Amino acid sequence: MISPLAPKNGFPTLPEIKGVRFAAVEAGVRYAGRKDVMLAELSPGTAVAGVFTRSATRSANVLDCQAKIGGNQDTGAAIIVNSGNSNAFTGIAGEGAVDAICAAVAQECDLPKNRVFTASTGVIGERLPHDRITSKISELAKNLSPSGIKDAADAIMTTDTFAKGCAAQTPSGVKIAGIAKGSGMIAPDMATMLVYIFTDAKIAQSLLQKLLSDLTDRTFNAITVDSDTSTSDSLILAATGQTDAAEILEGTSDYDTFRMALHGVMRDLAHQVVKDGEGATKFIEVQVTGAETQSDARRCAMAIANSPLVKTAVAGEDPNWGRIVMAVGKSGANADRDLLSIHFGDVLVAEKGWVAESYSEEAVPPI
Repeated sequence: MISPLAPKNGFPTLPEIKGVRFAAVEAGVRYAGRKDVMLAELSPGTAVAGVFTRSATRSANVLDCQAKIGGNQDTGAAIIVNSGNSNAFTGIAGEGAVDAICAAVAQECDLPKNRVFTASTGVIGERLPHDRITSKISELAKNLSPSGIKDAADAIMTTDTFAKGCAAQTPSGVKIAGIAKGSGMIAPDMATMLVYIFTDAKIAQSLLQKLLSDLTDRTFNAITVDSDTSTSDSLILAATGQTDAAEILEGTSDYDTFRMALHGVMRDLAHQVVKDGEGATKFIEVQVTGAETQSDARRCAMAIANSPLVKTAVAGEDPNWGRIVMAVGKSGANADRDLLSIHFGDVLVAEKGWVAESYSEEAVPPI
């Protein structure tokens, strides 16, 4: 059943990004009768940036991608992703699977192995049947198309109930299109998710990486469903440089508008991941103001969002503001009890460390 929080209009129409082609196939990695491997081919000159989970038990795919980010842009590149098996906690066999997949893609697409980026998502602790993937590389390469991004989004889903996509365009004509998967094991650092964002922007790899790292902290590292961190989180941003617009340079208006557009795409995809949380029926945003530091604000917000008692109150549509007070108190952030104010939406619930005189439980709308 599709999540009740899924976008009402389904998967959006995403623009073609010059310099990117997609394909997806049924490889039978774990699922039958559905696409479960996708390939994205990137043109020569593409800058690739990435952020990944910091889990101590991260997968062989993640370790391999981390080592390759920021490499030579003179050649093309490729991203290949399978669902159904995460290739995590598989030891040397996992490393061998990554190497075999990279070698097969490199040979078929005429690329160096260090420009092939892989990801796997799904069950942990089972060997990846990589031969099922490598046997499909030729078929994937033959079916590459600039319009295949929806098939790619479908192929990376595991327990997701809907494919996730978002796009934007800057005033100068730079296009951005992104897809994501994520449902369970959702917590910052970075949520159990795979995210692939493509743009035709002309931008240096170092600046692209700086932007991605900063915006990830404001988006994908600011969401939570169940407070668990995955072994496979990967977010790759690829800029092909194929736009007719000018190069994006820091400190310019084009930089500001590109940053804003990219932020919007990343935030939307992050929200979609939360809205597809396993069993989710509510979407809550926590805003903290007046904290001594950004770190304290984040600590407070996450303590509230991750509290089982707050979650049960929200699920039961019970405006139990005492549980918010509890979560703030346990967060470890500097907080003055007698200055604390709480709002549920537009309704002032507590102010200056005490229940607001204007508050009534009936005034709080259903959450």
